[in-house]
Amino acid sequence: MRIAISILCVTVYSVFTISLLNAEEPTKADIEFFETKIRPVLVKHCYKCHSSKSKEPKGGLLLDTRNGIRRGGDTGHGVVPGELDESQIISAMRYESLEMPPNEQLPASVIADFEKWVKRGAPDPREGRSLIQRKIDFDKARTYWAYQPIRKPSPPVLRDASWPRTKIDEFILARLEANQLQPATDAEPIQLVRRIYVDLIGLPPTPEQVDAFLADCGTSGTAGGTEIPQEAIERLIDGLLASPQFGERWGRHWLDVARYGESTGMERNYTYPHAWRYRDYVIASINADKPFDRFIVEQLAGDLLPAQTEDERYKNLVATGFLAIGPKSLNERNREQFAMDIVDDQIDVTSRAFLGLTVSCARCHDHKFDAIPQAEYYALAGIFRSTNTFYGTAGGGGNRQAGQLIGLRGMSASPVGVGGENAKAGQVIKQLTGQIKKLDAQLKRLKKKDTPANKTRAAKIEKQLIQLRKRLAASKKKAKPEASADKEPAVLVMGVQDGAKPSDTKLRVRGEPNDRGDTIPRGFLTVATKGTAANPPGDSSGRLQLAEWIVHPDNPLTARVAINRFWQNLFGRGLVVSLNNFGNNGELPSHPQLLDYLAADFVEEGWSSKRLIKQVMMSRVYQLSCQSDADLTELDPQNRLLSRQNQRRMEAEVIRDAMLIASGQLDLKPAEGSVVSQVGDGNVGRGLSADRFAVSSTKRSVYLPIVRAAVPEILRIFDFPEPSIIAAQRDVTTVPTQALYMLNSPFVLGQSKALAERVIENAGPSHRDRIVRAFRLTLSRPPSDDELARAEQYVTDGNDDQVWTELCHVLIASAEFRYIH
Repeated sequence: MRIAISILCVTVYSVFTISLLNAEEPTKADIEFFETKIRPVLVKHCYKCHSSKSKEPKGGLLLDTRNGIRRGGDTGHGVVPGELDESQIISAMRYESLEMPPNEQLPASVIADFEKWVKRGAPDPREGRSLIQRKIDFDKARTYWAYQPIRKPSPPVLRDASWPRTKIDEFILARLEANQLQPATDAEPIQLVRRIYVDLIGLPPTPEQVDAFLADCGTSGTAGGTEIPQEAIERLIDGLLASPQFGERWGRHWLDVARYGESTGMERNYTYPHAWRYRDYVIASINADKPFDRFIVEQLAGDLLPAQTEDERYKNLVATGFLAIGPKSLNERNREQFAMDIVDDQIDVTSRAFLGLTVSCARCHDHKFDAIPQAEYYALAGIFRSTNTFYGTAGGGGNRQAGQLIGLRGMSASPVGVGGENAKAGQVIKQLTGQIKKLDAQLKRLKKKDTPANKTRAAKIEKQLIQLRKRLAASKKKAKPEASADKEPAVLVMGVQDGAKPSDTKLRVRGEPNDRGDTIPRGFLTVATKGTAANPPGDSSGRLQLAEWIVHPDNPLTARVAINRFWQNLFGRGLVVSLNNFGNNGELPSHPQLLDYLAADFVEEGWSSKRLIKQVMMSRVYQLSCQSDADLTELDPQNRLLSRQNQRRMEAEVIRDAMLIASGQLDLKPAEGSVVSQVGDGNVGRGLSADRFAVSSTKRSVYLPIVRAAVPEILRIFDFPEPSIIAAQRDVTTVPTQALYMLNSPFVLGQSKALAERVIENAGPSHRDRIVRAFRLTLSRPPSDDELARAEQYVTDGNDDQVWTELCHVLIASAEFRYIH
């Protein structure tokens, strides 16, 4: 019996140890999640008492290694991958058993991150002792491909020089030939026209638009073994690039990256009634083909740029909303913690969006994978700490961190309260008036009973009233006169401006806001700098100089990152799959020479987005069919070599807009303002119901309210990104709720009915004509003979108008309706 028990104990111990040592290797996405969401919290809140550097780890628990956190301490396993209830660290953070950290419970959003981490298997790249200090060798770091200077390579020599139409094709074919692969055939015209329309303006073509393109091609819809005339494709692309709907489509791509949202999110979810101005700025900039380098500079430092007109001044200031629209933890008591969290958000979005680097991983310690020392994080932090952020949320109701807005009148901009120029003065006047009224009432009551005690108290109150009335008069004098007929009220804007006294900031030890180290001069990232970058001038924040450093032609990252984002939007996958991470923990490019060729060309040709998009869409590789033979799919299953075009599901907004345009209900006129601006200031879920934003609208989906934690249902169901994250690429899930929505949603049923009425009214009495019209309005193609026969049988058996609604519902709910081929 003793032998059996001993064997059992050894076996259990061995299995447990092996499970720790042979845990599945974390993916790069897992590591990024750990490094951005988990490790910084552990370092900041846990390592002091639970690391190998602690004098005596409390509870026998070490949290600075993977083995340590999984083995746990005196009370059980710290983390059991996939098991929330068995992970002591989760119950401690929830304050269900132990209460850790003991001083104050972590925010709900942080606890949710740890829960998500455990559910996904608690991936943890740490081995042995943590916090191993390493000396950063910048020269060695610059040998990594992403930090190499961008040089324009010559196109490669090909065996089949007849296939390529563009330089892009030459680079693609060279990789295919090196792997003994042949590209797929060209897409048929009727497939290509739908692809081009959806990619450029986010709307499928109408039957009339399809007919016009096919007529220009001189074809009835299939390629028939002949190439589609490139002149016809070029004319179509040029026309759509000039359409106002182009900016709405591509503006939404950028809003994903910019983490656009119309509320603060987090524990106190206050609205941003003026965030829509940034949305409209992005759409207008893209429609105007604003050079991408200028687009970057305006968003980081538009307030510091010279302006010739009031309109230019307005646009420049609104552009800086990029730095103000992020999530805010308004419940944070520590003012310095709140300020540094805003700085961290600004560093994170700037570095990921423009440089493809995870600089925020260096907030608490040197970056674990890239040559980014903690000191250089605080060199950037000094720039943003010298910047005032105007996000505009009223105080009270749990908002401990009320914020102002920028009031813009003409060329002049100044901080104002949430309610406008007189908001703060108005609050003071209201408060003083109330105090005076209250004391007057007390004074009257005291004078009714003439006693010595009452006389003494009355004398004190009279002195108080004299002081209060003086303050009230001064406040009224300071308040600006209300707008008159010849003086418009100030326009309220979210954005940033330089602080009154720009200065360097101190390094925060372990990221703790009040544990300060050496003062770090403001500056940029050494690893991405050619030569020595000049430090920002002392009399400004340094944001303009940072923006100029980012867009400088010598910066090895900016153009590459931009090209990769454009490519991903046209192929569904970037040349570098990790769009927000070009660092050592990111993916290597599938076609590095092509990436550099396009990046160099992009800069040489003036950073024109429209030119780049057209350049890619005119390539043969873009115009390939999604179909390929089984051998090709087996040899290149993920299509990394781009032997074919990728089949892509349309984004949530495109699915919704496609329903509206098919039914004839879509209103293409841009929205004025936002539903959030109409609702106004408030705390969502605490006094302001989320139902206030669920309004019926037939505007394009880019104009729907994007309130954090209250995203419209159709967007949420079809994988709209969380507005608080810097979303490079959307998830594509297939879950039952999507099918149920397409079957039962009142919106879908309403569009199906409207489409049926449109078909009945416009296609005449012929069943055949109606069926063809319904297919073309939804799928951009006529039905096949078999589809036509079955649909005719179906509607004949039904023999009433309801059957047409049902047929249209089937088409809208089909998978083909939601995909680009």
